[in-house]
Amino acid sequence: MPIPADPVHAFVDYADVPVAGADDGPLAGLTFAVKDIFDVAGYPTGCGNPEKRADAGPAAAHAAAVATLLSAGARFVGKTHTAELAYSLDGRNEHYGTPANPAAPGRVPGGSSSGSAAAVAAGLVDFALGSDTGGSVRGPASFCGLIGLRTTFGRVDISGTMPLAPSLDTVGWFARNIDVYDRVGAVLLGEDVDGPSLTRAVVGEDAFAQLAGAAERVALAPAVARVVERLADGGSTTIAPGGLDHWQGAFRTLQGFEAWRAHGAWIESRKPNLTPPVGGRFEAARRVSRDQYDEAKASRIDVRRRVREIVGADTVIVVPTMPTIAPPMTASEGELESFRGRALSLLCVAGLAGVPQISLPLAIVDGCPLGLSLIGPPGRDRALIGLARAILA
Repeated sequence: MPIPADPVHAFVDYADVPVAGADDGPLAGLTFAVKDIFDVAGYPTGCGNPEKRADAGPAAAHAAAVATLLSAGARFVGKTHTAELAYSLDGRNEHYGTPANPAAPGRVPGGSSSGSAAAVAAGLVDFALGSDTGGSVRGPASFCGLIGLRTTFGRVDISGTMPLAPSLDTVGWFARNIDVYDRVGAVLLGEDVDGPSLTRAVVGEDAFAQLAGAAERVALAPAVARVVERLADGGSTTIAPGGLDHWQGAFRTLQGFEAWRAHGAWIESRKPNLTPPVGGRFEAARRVSRDQYDEAKASRIDVRRRVREIVGADTVIVVPTMPTIAPPMTASEGELESFRGRALSLLCVAGLAGVPQISLPLAIVDGCPLGLSLIGPPGRDRALIGLARAILA
């Protein structure tokens, strides 16, 4: 089902190949797009890199998440651009061009699920699949004014998908409204683990300290009040007693070591033309030692214990999704790398803890979207979506 036009450059220019799905089901009538790291039978999986695309023949089978959506009656439209090898938070791709941000013209769409977010924000599809390792669903959702969930680690089958850091990789999706979001969630997530209703909110003080300035704090204040008025006010807390920067360092170490393990042999043998930012990240990843990785794994155990202690069975942690709105497309590499560091201090929390986090389009700064996030207990993804419905109502 090809789309008639692509004004935001969201879609990869693959030849249209018919993809069969169920004629009926819970997602019947909805169209969706797929980030080009998920296999779709008959299509290459190019991963945002020309050499990967050249090496990839047509996939023989669908990725598990794609097959599930098709079986539920959703109609596949096409594959969307991703930042190169899914290793970017800004979403730019010098090889194929960067999708436009329909909600913030002239600014980056966020990455690495850039094309999926752009396609949904532009109204080209009802929802789109993305992945989230370090923020690749939550960041674009915040930048493009969408709903986006990082699922509980391991909750959605990620087989048939290019790995980046397997102990951190998760499946997520974008939608413009909560009704569509909930329908997709029911299909991909199944039933939550047992637990009480989410009835209590705690504000992460140190997370809000990562905001870029007063404008962001002012814009998010009514959104925070909107959440707290629907839940018991649990006050505020310091999420990371040792500092979010320390947690971010552990995250980068884990991600880097696993990214090199996943792609290093191919990079060394194929010698692909990686763009400088992505090439630099892989070079840094190559230097991460096993001892450093093991130390980061030990830190992750402490993070998981701390975050799960805060959320318990019925609590959400309220945090900004990103430190500010989407940076300008013209931002320098230095500016974007500085932004990435600050953003990862926010985004690493749920990733290290393995818990779900949903970003909601609840604030505007300088005419551009900024998301507010809720971090919930593990396995309570659908409860988190239900809470989002109440907040967005």
